[in-house]
Amino acid sequence: MTKLRLAIVGAGPAGIYAADLLIKAERSFDVSIDLFDHLPAPYGLVRYGVAPDHPRIKGIIGALREVLDRGDIRFFGNVRYGIDLTLDDLKKHYNAVIFATGAIKDAELDIPGIDLDGSYGAAEFVSWFDGHPDVPRTWPLEAREVAVLGNGNVALDVARILSKHADDLLVTEIPANVYEGLKASPVTDVHVFGRRGPAQVKFTPLELRELGEVNDVDIVVYDEDFDLDPASEAAIASNKQVMVINRVMNQWRTRPSSAASRRLHLHFYARPVEVLGADGRVAGLRMERTRPDGAGGVEGTGEFRDFPVQALYRAVGYFGSPLDGVPFDSLHGVIPNREGQVLDDHDQVIPGVYATGWIKRGPVGLIGHTKSDAMETLSHVVRDQANWWTPADPSEESVVALLKSRGVDYTSTEGWHHLDQYELGLGEAAGRTRIKVVERDEMVAVSNQQPVG
Repeated sequence: MTKLRLAIVGAGPAGIYAADLLIKAERSFDVSIDLFDHLPAPYGLVRYGVAPDHPRIKGIIGALREVLDRGDIRFFGNVRYGIDLTLDDLKKHYNAVIFATGAIKDAELDIPGIDLDGSYGAAEFVSWFDGHPDVPRTWPLEAREVAVLGNGNVALDVARILSKHADDLLVTEIPANVYEGLKASPVTDVHVFGRRGPAQVKFTPLELRELGEVNDVDIVVYDEDFDLDPASEAAIASNKQVMVINRVMNQWRTRPSSAASRRLHLHFYARPVEVLGADGRVAGLRMERTRPDGAGGVEGTGEFRDFPVQALYRAVGYFGSPLDGVPFDSLHGVIPNREGQVLDDHDQVIPGVYATGWIKRGPVGLIGHTKSDAMETLSHVVRDQANWWTPADPSEESVVALLKSRGVDYTSTEGWHHLDQYELGLGEAAGRTRIKVVERDEMVAVSNQQPVG
C-alpha cells in the first residue's frame, strides 16, 4: 500500500485537527504524520492567544490532547521552520507539507501617532499575559486611563484583563511575572472603541456577559450609542446572537453604578483619527463620531472628541507572517492558495505544498471553522497523490537523525506531559491549579527531563 509521509508545520488547533482528520479519513493509502512547532509546547493560540480566565478553553485543550495522546501523530516542538528545518529538508523526507502557522502579528493601523510610546498591539499584550516564551517578561502597566481599539473578542479579552484585579486571576494559570505586573497596575478606566454600532459588534454574547461579571468593575455604556437605525433593528430582530448582545447592553444601561474602583467603558460609532502625544508618549486619543451610512457601513459626522488616555491597544485584527521558501500575500497576510493548495506567483498550484487555518484564510472564524477548513485542504492532499514529492529518505528515523545532527533540542508529546505535570506541581505548591512556565530554556529542560536552571 502507498504510504503518505506528511509534515505539518504548526501545532495549534489547525495543525492538530488536520492531522486528526487525515488519520480518521477513509483513504487508499497508509499515512505517517509529523507535527512541527517553533514552541516547545503544543496547542498554539489556545495556549498562547486566549485570555487565561476562559474556562471553556480547557475543554478545547482536552480535545486536542486526546488527539496527540493517541500516539499515531508525532510532535516535534522547539523546531524553527526555516532555521532548524527547511523546505528542502521536508522535500527530502516527506511527500507533502501543510502549513498551519496561524496569524500571530497585529494588523497595522495607519493613523498619526500610532507609533508613540505607550501604543501597543493587542497580540503582543496577549502573548505577554499568556506567558509566551518569546516576548519580554515585563510589560509597562503605568496608565490610569487606557484605550482599546476594536470590537472583537480579542479587544474584550484585552479590556477585561486590563481592568480585572490581579488577585481574581489567581484561579487561572497566569505566570508569576504577569500577576505581579497586573497587581501593580494603577488603571482606573478602560475605554473600548468601535467604529460601528452595538448591533454590528464582532464579539460573542459569552464574551460580553463575562465583562459584566468582573469583580469591582463597573460597565459603562452611553445612551447616545443606542439610537438604532433600521439596519440595526433588523439585525436584532433576525439574529439571535445580536438580540442577546443588545439585551445585555440594554440591561447595563439601566444598572446603577456600584462605585467600583475601576470602570470599563464601551463606546460605539467612534473612529480613531489620531493618537495624541506629549513628550513622545501617548497622552490622548482623538475620535470622530460616526453614523450609519445606510449601506451597512458608517460615515464620519465631522464631530471630533478627545479622550485622555496614557496607553492604547489596537485590537483590529491579526496578520500572518511569511515563511521561508513559501509564497506570501503581504497585503492580506496569508499564503496564496486555492482551497488550501498553495499557489505560485502565476497562480499555479505548487505540488506538495498546502495551507490550512488562519495562514490560509486569514484570522476569521472559530474552532468549528478550523475543522471544515482542514477538511477542504485535506481533500486536495488525498486527491493529489500523483503530485506528491518523491522523498530521498522517507523513513521516520531520518527526521530524528537530522534534528539531532543539527543540535536541535526538540521536545515531544511525552515531553509535553512532563511540562504539564511540572506546571501543575508549581500551581499546587502555591495553592493554585497551575502556574505556566514562561522561559523557553526552562520549558525545554523540563520537557526533556534535563536539569532546570
